[in-house]
Amino acid sequence: MVYFLRFLKFLAALVVALFVVGLGVAGAFGTRWARQLPDFRQLDSLSLGAITRVYAADHSALGTLIPKVGEQKVSRTLVGLDEISPSMTSAIITNEDRHFFEHYGLDPNGIARQFKRLWQNESIQGGSTITNQLVRNTLLYDQYKNKASADRKIKEWMLSIQVERAFTKEEILQDYLNAIYWGDGGPVELYGLYSAAQAYFGKTPRTLTLAESVYLTTLVPSPINRFRNYKDQRGYMRSLLDRMVQDGWITSAQSQAAWKENLQPRGWKVAYDSKGNITSATLVDKTAHYLKAVNTVRFPYFVQQVEQDLVKRFGAAKVYGEGGLRVYTTLEPRIQRAVEQASYRARVPYGTTLAAVVSDPYTGDVLGMVGQKLRYGATAPEWNNAAQGQRQIGSTIKPLLYTTALSTGKLNQLSYRDDRPIYIPCKSCKGGYYAPKDFEGEMTLRSMTLREALDRSLNLPTIRVAMDVGLPTFFEKLKELDIPPNDGTGYAAALGAVETTPVKMAAAYAPFANGGLYHQPTYITRVTDARGEVLYDRENSVELPQRVWSPQVAYMGLDMIKGVVNDLGTSQGGFSEPARIANWEVGGKTGTSNGPKDLWFVGVNPYYVGAVWIGKQAGGDMGTHIYSGQWAPPIWHDMMVSALSGLPHKSFPQPEGIYLVQHPNIGVLGRVRVAMTSPRYLTTSRSVPTQGVLPEPPSYSEADLPAPDSGTTIIYVDKATGKMATEFTKPDNIVQRRIYASELAAYAPDDTISPLKDETADPGAVKKNDEPLGGWPTAPVTGSGKTPAPQ
Repeated sequence: MVYFLRFLKFLAALVVALFVVGLGVAGAFGTRWARQLPDFRQLDSLSLGAITRVYAADHSALGTLIPKVGEQKVSRTLVGLDEISPSMTSAIITNEDRHFFEHYGLDPNGIARQFKRLWQNESIQGGSTITNQLVRNTLLYDQYKNKASADRKIKEWMLSIQVERAFTKEEILQDYLNAIYWGDGGPVELYGLYSAAQAYFGKTPRTLTLAESVYLTTLVPSPINRFRNYKDQRGYMRSLLDRMVQDGWITSAQSQAAWKENLQPRGWKVAYDSKGNITSATLVDKTAHYLKAVNTVRFPYFVQQVEQDLVKRFGAAKVYGEGGLRVYTTLEPRIQRAVEQASYRARVPYGTTLAAVVSDPYTGDVLGMVGQKLRYGATAPEWNNAAQGQRQIGSTIKPLLYTTALSTGKLNQLSYRDDRPIYIPCKSCKGGYYAPKDFEGEMTLRSMTLREALDRSLNLPTIRVAMDVGLPTFFEKLKELDIPPNDGTGYAAALGAVETTPVKMAAAYAPFANGGLYHQPTYITRVTDARGEVLYDRENSVELPQRVWSPQVAYMGLDMIKGVVNDLGTSQGGFSEPARIANWEVGGKTGTSNGPKDLWFVGVNPYYVGAVWIGKQAGGDMGTHIYSGQWAPPIWHDMMVSALSGLPHKSFPQPEGIYLVQHPNIGVLGRVRVAMTSPRYLTTSRSVPTQGVLPEPPSYSEADLPAPDSGTTIIYVDKATGKMATEFTKPDNIVQRRIYASELAAYAPDDTISPLKDETADPGAVKKNDEPLGGWPTAPVTGSGKTPAPQ
């Protein structure tokens, strides 16, 4: 007996010791997992897609962004419980979590089943509460996707308890119904009840019948497979209806009425007998429940670029996960409509499409764009050729080369170069020489001024200009303009063997109009979150434009491209006459790549810079006897006439140091006067080259410019308020800004903190602890509840 008692004491001590050790191990793992848990409070603004809304420059709505899972677009529109049929919410509770109103995130019976599966080395599945599923499909989704594991399950439990403590049952149920995956919607994935109701029945959640609610609920565990087999699906529906009666949500009569309802999910043709049993069921259209990829979005090509810019700036999780952003953009609806109408009216070669963009040359703001040839009554492809299409730019590159040449001081507009054959040693070229030709092989076989060479877009003088400048110098300038040539590119780059987009070409021409400054293309001016907190404001940005040319060099370049448009008509050998606009200064250049594959016109006027591209979507030659002067300049002209309509007239300002010289009397060019400047104004660094520049008229003098940072100071700004940071500013919100000293007073912090008037919080993103959401179900009655040509 004594020995037996000692054995019991030993056994009890062993059990206690093992229990303590187990607690220690569990505690260690629990602590580690707790540190790895995402913040459950994300659900408060989340993920379920508080909707990101996009606005034009005039604050008119452009639309909402469609989230993506990977590259797959997601259809998700949020609804509140008061917008959902009570039969839908009761069906979900019965099918997914009968004890939803009785637990605090964990169902003891479900947990017991999970431990039994673990003990039997089986996969962990089923038995999750609605709260568990919500956590899994939102907070833990990026980490685990749909992979089941023990640590995921434990994290689910830990987060579920936190969620239940912080959110009401109504909030949890509403978030869950907005998060459920309901199958393949074709161009989109179906997430949330609104998408499901629209896809399968063409209805809103509020108008779903009991039978429709039960059908949608029984799809949830395996929506794709169950949709394809309606007969099996009926069995699941019968079971759910019976359980809803047991739990007191509905009566037997309501159950029978729902069973006998002539239910016809989209794509199915079903016949029933008088008792509600299926007599035939045929899936006549597998795609009938597909939804469109784009919901209400004006000007989709522009919004598409805004979306990409947002993801690059803030990350996909912020844009699609938390969502709720309010995005204010540069788009001017009047300009956008001008671009779109030009696209609709455009005449293009057979089998081709186009892209067009208009930007503000003084800020870089993209004001309007289209990415395809628009046709009435037809849906244009989503691919945005304006911003995504990398195409050879042809002779549109020549003004950039000629202006670079002017900036070196070696050449001016009246310098002469030969239009005669040239052979440049080239190891990789056929015959060991690179031997470019003029367009269609025609040559004048004479010397001419740079002005005439550019007017006629001749290749052989252009190659000689490139040799004078040097490829390293030219390529460095192209990099400054964000159109760098590919590695290994030689002199062919001077003729346009460089690829870029219309948006970037417009930006590269903007310095001609604005005095030599390069601005990165901009789509977004300001972003706030759903609560009104400023996440980005361009007004507080320290990003400055880059000076690529002095104002005088930029003006000489502008003078050359104005000559391209105005010096020669089409009958005189020019290519850009169709771009002329009555009573407005216009400069620009055509471009045609080999083939031809690409047709371009890029040009400026005192208000705008714009680019037009035409080509085949998949690439390839368009045919013989096609060149850009026939096609692209008229489109540019059309959109710019509309854009300039109603604006007060203005001209390009002529900077100090510019004077005009008569062009030699060569045909029609004898009437032309060309811009020149003093050597002191050629470079941005104020160095004074001495070769190849006509002397300055003796009566002219000019004072040096002040240092670029004169009169500025550095301050620290609270990015949430746009004012100077104070001791109360969060460290993460403090950013450095350079401003003019005269602006200092405008950054003084306010005495009181108040939101900007258009930064009012989105009510749908703000949790209300003191008022319940309407529309949730009442308690149950019973139960448990390639050499280029020119132009």
